Amino acid sequence: MKNILVPIEIHSSIESTLRTAALLARRFSGHVEGVALGPDLPDLVAFDMPVSWTVTDQNAWRELTEEAHRRFETYMMENGVPAAGASPSHAGPSHSWAGDQSFGDSQVASHARVFDVSVMGRPGPDRGDPRMATAEAAIFESGRPVLLAPPRPPEAMGETIVISWNQSTETARAVAFAMPLLLQAKKVYVLTVENFSVEGPSGDQLAVALARHGINVEAVTKPNARTPGEAVLDHAAKLGCDLLIKGAYTQSRLRQMIFGGATAHILARSETPVLMAN
Repeated sequence: MKNILVPIEIHSSIESTLRTAALLARRFSGHVEGVALGPDLPDLVAFDMPVSWTVTDQNAWRELTEEAHRRFETYMMENGVPAAGASPSHAGPSHSWAGDQSFGDSQVASHARVFDVSVMGRPGPDRGDPRMATAEAAIFESGRPVLLAPPRPPEAMGETIVISWNQSTETARAVAFAMPLLLQAKKVYVLTVENFSVEGPSGDQLAVALARHGINVEAVTKPNARTPGEAVLDHAAKLGCDLLIKGAYTQSRLRQMIFGGATAHILARSETPVLMAN
């Protein structure tokens, strides 16, 4: 994962987002591009608007963009991800900033199509939390995976990976996108939760396929005594998971909004980074 996009706004999970991106960049000697995140103004609704977006004049927007740039630049420099071109002999991780304008959600999703992954904060319900609209735009419109950082900065990521395997097309895509991480993991679990799947290959079959790549992988099947999302997070935590791989929205988004679903629960509750694709 050499090309990493990080949309930056000053939200409650900004430190965790930057930490997650830096961990990924150092692991793969990747390049992190930061971009200021602003709203798609016609689509804004009051309940989905961070506190920082209540000001609309040009000077205020410029100040928010400059603050996002400063936070990004400072964090990367202080955490082992130097500026691109800072040293001609530097072959490790690097970072850059994508200009002085802010990108809306749809622009971020479009821009992300040339990156291996986008890193952003896990959406939350409170004012000042990362917005669901940003994550969903990237998941549905970029054609690339999204790595969601938890509220607390992770200590490590990708040592013990759990794949939430429900046999779906969406999860198959997430696994394919995650192969660079899976190949470097110390341990990978293919987790199947009973009565939470569609028609498709079993967890054992996926484990056999991954093992052919030299991955240290084990298939496990666990009971579902709760909702699927609760069961996935509970079993993943017991397996020592520090990165969860999951397909997004096997059900329709509308159905998940009305009835709930595993993706919605994991988006709201996961305390580890989650790599999602659709």
